[in-house]
Amino acid sequence: MQKLGELFGIILNPCYNITGSYVVAIALFTLLTKVILFPVSLWTQRNSIKMVELTPELNTLKIKYYGDRDTIAEETQTLYKRAGYHPLASTIPLFIQLALLIGVIGAVRELLAGTDSQLSVYPSQAGGITLLVPLAAGLAALALGLAQNHLNPLQREQPPASQWMTNGLSIAISLALGAFVPVGVGLYWIFSNLFTILQQLVLNAVMPAKRYVDYEALKRSKAELASIEDLSAGVSKEDKRREKADYKRFFSVANKHLVFYSEKSGFYKYFQDVIEYLLAHSNVIIHYVTSDPKDQIFEIAEAKPRIRPYYIGEKRLITLMMKMDADMVVMTMPDLENFHIKRSYVRKDVEYVYMFHAMVSTHMIYRKGSFDHFDTIFCVGPHHKREIRETEKLYNLPPKKLVEFGYPLLDYLLKEHGVLEKTDGKPQILIAPSHHEGNIMDSCLDEILHNVQGKGWRVVVRPHPQYVRRNPGKISALQTQYAQTEDVILETDFADSKSLYASDVMITDWSGVAMEYSFVTHKPCIFINTPMKVLNPEYIKYESVPMQIEIRDKIGVSLEPDAVSGIGAVIEDILSGHLLPENQVAEIAGQYVYNIGSSGQVGGRYILETLRKLQSKVKSEGEQ
Repeated sequence: MQKLGELFGIILNPCYNITGSYVVAIALFTLLTKVILFPVSLWTQRNSIKMVELTPELNTLKIKYYGDRDTIAEETQTLYKRAGYHPLASTIPLFIQLALLIGVIGAVRELLAGTDSQLSVYPSQAGGITLLVPLAAGLAALALGLAQNHLNPLQREQPPASQWMTNGLSIAISLALGAFVPVGVGLYWIFSNLFTILQQLVLNAVMPAKRYVDYEALKRSKAELASIEDLSAGVSKEDKRREKADYKRFFSVANKHLVFYSEKSGFYKYFQDVIEYLLAHSNVIIHYVTSDPKDQIFEIAEAKPRIRPYYIGEKRLITLMMKMDADMVVMTMPDLENFHIKRSYVRKDVEYVYMFHAMVSTHMIYRKGSFDHFDTIFCVGPHHKREIRETEKLYNLPPKKLVEFGYPLLDYLLKEHGVLEKTDGKPQILIAPSHHEGNIMDSCLDEILHNVQGKGWRVVVRPHPQYVRRNPGKISALQTQYAQTEDVILETDFADSKSLYASDVMITDWSGVAMEYSFVTHKPCIFINTPMKVLNPEYIKYESVPMQIEIRDKIGVSLEPDAVSGIGAVIEDILSGHLLPENQVAEIAGQYVYNIGSSGQVGGRYILETLRKLQSKVKSEGEQ
């Protein structure tokens, strides 16, 4: 301290000789140190900007390897090395500030030696008015913290909790420092905090962060990472414990051949026929991962011990999928590799099979690239095969294995349709819209209801589950509005689909359920031409017309929203059999869906043949 004090006295003493005031001298000394050390501050500013510049890539790493801390750490170090970023550089100003503080204490002592100035006393000992110094030091630290939250390139990108943790620590240090060092040193600390605010303004003018940082990319990466962090929100502690145990149990099994993944309980119906074929014609163990803790699969597995169910929430699913060690994974969730769910990086030979949960086309209401990273596609009908081959040609993608599969849900519904009968024989009209912007619920529901009420029909309004979830206020208002109306029923319980297939007429817009309804009941639909649901604007590049556009006038009739006043007459035509006879709709179903009645057998055979070939290959390689 003495040596540093002598060194700093070379600057402080002339400041006092020039100004004749200890306070002004300390302020001038503080300002000079900021000027002298400005190159270091500029270097620190660049390092901070570099960190912000790298944040989108860091967030991408966290998303890609979510939950795998070791890999994230390794990839982060690789990124830092490639970018020439030094994480410890941010500590350099701290050490410089510490050295300055020690030097200032020594220099102030030397300057005030032999004087009775109040600047040489310690507030913790003197008390009284000197206690204003630690208070002022704390306020200066608060002002600096608030300013840095908005001005410092790195600090302003930190979450509020981190910002206030940093600020709180700084304020606490300033209060303690101001109380237990001489008043003169406390003044230096106050001036240093205030001058740092001015210094940051100068640094931002000399080296603005926006010159180096892609803030749009930063915003996108933050939003994507936050969406993943939110995946486990609302999960109970009991389910988290259960998930942890199931995760451990999943990876304790060696030589897993087949894994099914289900987003929620209702998705089992798409796998059911295939799984039942596998159970009846093989001894393969079926590992069934679900993100629904109440999935029906847990009850089903009690009676079918070759099904091994696991509850893995959406957040932990990210890590599970990255570490997937099975031969084949079958799933109904698109966008593999495009968002947080990735292909395995433990095994590069896992075969990923996509099974559709709707009959609609691949290139309009699915995002671009939704199926690009699957190896095999179980096609519902010729339209899927045609569209995927065209996608591969348009975007120069490697060819996939396309299986002429079918639609198991349609097979199940066809078997069950005979028991879905109305008890009173009254004609039933079902309004079942999609949930996209401008759908029937938002555009013309009231007018449709006005034109179908009072005609001796039962009218069931069945909004899409997503619409119900997003618009609780409107659903509540509709329930109140039609509570006393006997012929209008608002249905928000989606546990079963009895009302769907017991209906005589369906009114929809662009919902894929229209095909299921017509192909099961062989009855036509009424389509309202609301704005189309389009998630991939590039569908216009395709020669293939989306199925949901092409088929509308083959299985029903279309009406413009401003022409629904005539919907009653159209319903009368359908009920009387004057609009599209049932045998015509049945023939259309055969044109759009493969293997009606036997899709489970086709899918099961493909899976077993593929697994057998793989085992033969492994055995052959082992013998060699």
